[in-house]
Amino acid sequence: MENVILTVHLILALLLIGVVLLQRSEGGGLGMGGGGGGGAGGVMTGRQAANAMTKLTWLFAAAFIGTSIALTVIAAQKADGGSVVDIAPAEVTAPAEAPVTPPALDAPVTPPAAE
Repeated sequence: MENVILTVHLILALLLIGVVLLQRSEGGGLGMGGGGGGGAGGVMTGRQAANAMTKLTWLFAAAFIGTSIALTVIAAQKADGGSVVDIAPAEVTAPAEAPVTPPALDAPVTPPAAE
C-alpha cells in the first residue's frame, strides 16, 4: 500500500511541476501558445485556459498534500516509537591504559635500537 501511495505521490509531483511551468506568468514564462488568442475556431480563450490551469494546479496540489499526509501516517504507524537517542549506548568507556606523554620539543631524538 505504501508503494502505491508513494508512486502516486511522485506522479503528482511531476504533474504539478508540469502544470506550474505551463502557466503563463506576468513575464510570459513558458505560456500556453502565443499571439492574440481571439482567432476563430479556438476551443478555449486564453482566459478560460488560465482558469482551467489554475483549477488543475489546485487539484494536483490538494492531492499531493493528501498523499503526503497519508505517507506520514503510514510511516508513523510503522515506527517503533523509540528515539535514536534511546537506542544509542549510554556511555562508552575507554580501556584503562597508562597515558602516553609526548616527548618534549627540545629533547634530542634517539633512533630506535637495532635488534
